[in-house]
Amino acid sequence: MIRVLAFDADDTLWENEPLFREAEAAWAGVLRDYGTLESLSAALYAVESSNMAELGYGTKAFIISLLETAIQVSGGNLTAAQTSEIIRIGRRILQNPAVPLPGVEETLSSLHGRFRMVLLTKGDALEQRHKVERSGLARYFDLVDIVPQKTVREYFELCRRLDIGPDELLMVGNSFKSDIAPVLELGGAGIYIPFRVTWEHEKIEEYEHPRLRKAAEFKDIIDILADELP
Repeated sequence: MIRVLAFDADDTLWENEPLFREAEAAWAGVLRDYGTLESLSAALYAVESSNMAELGYGTKAFIISLLETAIQVSGGNLTAAQTSEIIRIGRRILQNPAVPLPGVEETLSSLHGRFRMVLLTKGDALEQRHKVERSGLARYFDLVDIVPQKTVREYFELCRRLDIGPDELLMVGNSFKSDIAPVLELGGAGIYIPFRVTWEHEKIEEYEHPRLRKAAEFKDIIDILADELP
């Protein structure tokens, strides 16, 4: 029996990835003399991937990667004006209003009190907490947990902290890699809600599983919990 519902934040409860893609396009515009959007994006992803172990996730790490890639592709010829513009482009992401996606608040309100509810997100702690505050959704959660990664280890630790077995946990999220696969591997259940934009780093091969359901919209969670999952 499911006792705890855990929810991802970015692109599950509110929009996030499109802001990064818009910033990437604007950044490529600043560097248009050094390549196409496709070639610059490929260079950026390579730098982001190499920086991940040290910088983790989030806008601040993204801005550093934007600047590092810009210096690299320009051969060190980045101007002060270009540098300032790239920082401005990146900082705009920090103002994400975190407006709840359609059906999110109504669904959380309906589920509140019927289950223990956790918001589990990865990234920069300060940035993520600001988004949680702006969203107005914190009141629906018994725990808000911000972690550097979301792997089997983090989900196991969450179960230990909540004093539940993995089979009593259900995770809701848009990333099969971070939100779904680790929970299924641990023995929990998942509801997968794909978002229209997915970061390349979060893409893995998806698969069917007896403890997994796929939802087209956030509000579908209520029917899935009532009718489809034990």
